[in-house]
Parts: sequence; structure tokens; C-alpha cells
Amino acid sequence: MARAKVEYPPADAIRAIADSEGRLALRVTPGARVEGIEIADGCLLVKVRAKPKDGEANGAVLKMLAAALGIGTSRLKMLRGATGREKMVQLI
Repeated sequence: MARAKVEYPPADAIRAIADSEGRLALRVTPGARVEGIEIADGCLLVKVRAKPKDGEANGAVLKMLAAALGIGTSRLKMLRGATGREKMVQLI
């Protein structure tokens, strides 16, 4: 079975919820059946298939967020939440 194409909110909508220093609050669901990004209550909800093992889910989150924003993963930095579901990412 082929995977469905992941739909992202517009990059401008994602950037609009970043604070004045370019930080984004994320709520991550690792091990999800369907990948995707949603905006809810001023926070990004990110669902990834990767399991939270050896940083695989964190890498998948940064990769998906970079794709949604149209930038490279090197332009994102995880500030907080490497081991939790609530994360803070800096746009560089």
C-alpha cells in the first residue's frame, strides 16, 4: 500500500505562530499511523511514524517541519524537549 502524501499548513501560517525570536512550540505524537502537521491553539501538532528511540522521532520531526517551511533541516534547532512530547524549535 502506498503512503498518502503528507499535507502541511502553508509555510506563512507556520511562521505566523512563531514568537518574535523565531521559536515554535510543538506537540509531537511519535509512532503515529498517519504523518502530518496541524495548527491548533497557537501550537503545531506534529505526527510522525518514527518511534521515540535513539532520537529517530526528533529527526523525523525536524525533517518534516523543514519540508513544510521549505528550508533545510540545518536551519532548525531544537531548544527544548528532546525527550518529551512538548518541544521548542528555533528557526535560524
